[in-house]
Amino acid sequence: MGIYKLYDLAAVIRSKNSGPFQITLDVLFDDRSMYERIRDQGIITKEKIADLYKMEESRIREIVFFDTALGFKITYDRKISSGTCGERDVYGAQQHAPLAEMKIEL
Repeated sequence: MGIYKLYDLAAVIRSKNSGPFQITLDVLFDDRSMYERIRDQGIITKEKIADLYKMEESRIREIVFFDTALGFKITYDRKISSGTCGERDVYGAQQHAPLAEMKIEL
């Protein structure tokens, strides 16, 4: 038992564009029991992700668990579209850090 950061438990944590108006966060595990513990704890919620990312919960479109892939994805609306003036991460590739730092108690 202890408190861990998600990046200590997952094999892959990444972010990417999901079209010009959304970002997708992917988390993949290489251990089925670890994936199932994270999934079954019920801590990957819209409320928790909104808190981590300092955004309105309504911007989070979906959280989907993929048992066969041992992972989950979170898709949320960008504040401004990819490539728009003032947008700082056109590819959405640098948006996974808050999720990676998420604290998980096991």
